[in-house]
Amino acid sequence: MNRSIQLSIPVLDGKNYNRWCAQMRVLYDYHELLGVVENGVADLAENATEAQINTHREMKKKDKKALYFIHQGVNDEVFEKVIGATSSKLAWDILMTSFKGTDRVKKVKLQTLRCQYELLQMEASETVTEYTSQILSLTNQMKIYGEEHTEQAKVEKILRALTPRFGHVVVSIEEAHDLSAMTVDEVSGTLQAHEQRMNEKCISTDEKNT
Repeated sequence: MNRSIQLSIPVLDGKNYNRWCAQMRVLYDYHELLGVVENGVADLAENATEAQINTHREMKKKDKKALYFIHQGVNDEVFEKVIGATSSKLAWDILMTSFKGTDRVKKVKLQTLRCQYELLQMEASETVTEYTSQILSLTNQMKIYGEEHTEQAKVEKILRALTPRFGHVVVSIEEAHDLSAMTVDEVSGTLQAHEQRMNEKCISTDEKNT
């Protein structure tokens, strides 16, 4: 039985670079091309052995395959940016600079994301799912720009910025669990369970008062 997986190539339209980049990295990793795209292919030494020549030839094949994926993964307008690129690394770097920005631009974007992350507080009208999704969205964006948050840091941020009605729940979680060993999914699941019980109590109280 043929168990091969056909992965479709995402298309960069100029507005979805972060998503496209993440999906392309997965695609390249699956095809064992990520190293070629990120590091390029080293020049062949003049006195290269036959084994080195064969290895270099295979690396060049991988490079062209990776470049072809980029050609297939951009729309007509974006294609004009990479049409002259002779390697997958060059094309990849061109798109990164065009859509992710220069180092200076990336620093500004990262600083903006940091501010949004630090100031983010759960709104009274938000559900736990909506709030945690915002946290993960911001940390994922910051990761793209080179700043990663540990699972513990994300868990602590979630607990720190909840609305007051979750105060007793936060105390319970902190007393009963080692936060360094908890995942975002675990703390989110615990909070959602408490949220559901609180909502059910509110409904029950409303029904009694009517």
